[in-house]
Amino acid sequence: MSLDQEKDEYSQKSTARFFIELAEIVIIAFALSWLIRTFVLDARVIPSGSMLPTIQLQDRVIVDKFFFKYFDQLRPGDIIVFHPPASAHSTDDFIKRLIAMPGDTVEIKNHKTYVNGQPLTETYIAEPSKQDFGPIVVPEGKLFVMGDNRNNSADSREWGFLPIENVTGRTLFRYWPLNHIGTLAH
Repeated sequence: MSLDQEKDEYSQKSTARFFIELAEIVIIAFALSWLIRTFVLDARVIPSGSMLPTIQLQDRVIVDKFFFKYFDQLRPGDIIVFHPPASAHSTDDFIKRLIAMPGDTVEIKNHKTYVNGQPLTETYIAEPSKQDFGPIVVPEGKLFVMGDNRNNSADSREWGFLPIENVTGRTLFRYWPLNHIGTLAH
């Protein structure tokens, strides 16, 4: 075999090896991306105005789907993503603010929200609730959630309590639009 033939053969093997390695990298990247989006973090686009003014229509947020379950706990004030209960008549995931935990008593009177008799400081709401509600005790294994746009939100006041197992994530931060980047905790 001549030197030129050896170089040609080596070049063909190098090219083939390059494309095989490139294919492996792409496959691994897609697999890791799928695993992260499915089990760890997810990017969501906000489809409704129920969380105004905190989260605007079409804002993009990052949702923690893993760490809050195993290394932290949900707390009132968290903005959570969940599968709505059947009584909500929707198959799309919802995003709302967690107001009360199991065993808490919720009441809305005189345009003010109370949990266990204490008024909430709600600097994040669009406007106070127009209608009174409760008092009602959140059952074991359930949560009480409301949108920040209180008078334009289908939430626990309308469709009842949210089963804890329906919670799929907790919002971490908004990444779009760029002029509103920031955390969304409490």
